Amino acid sequence: MELINNVAKAHGGFSVFTGVGERTHEGNDLYREMIESGVIKLGDKQAESKCALVYGQMNDPPGARARVGLAGLTVGEHFRDAEGQDVLLFIDNIFRFTQ
Repeated sequence: MELINNVAKAHGGFSVFTGVGERTHEGNDLYREMIESGVIKLGDKQAESKCALVYGQMNDPPGARARVGLAGLTVGEHFRDAEGQDVLLFIDNIFRFTQ
């Protein structure tokens, strides 16, 4: 969270958090923290958000978990190539991604 916050506020970059095999409450907690810190904006200011969250559930089969990591990578590539942003791609948990 701190790293993503610093990239957004101090460096003006964009972060993509990819949660591979996350528990629902963990994803919801991170989403709420991002809103409270101002990294994710809601409503009319949604376009000013500096982070995208991509999640795959813990109970998803391995093939679906692998796709979550690739989806996060694709989102990051979009913001790098189409939007010209510096992008931090954060994959949690890389061990679950390789399973």
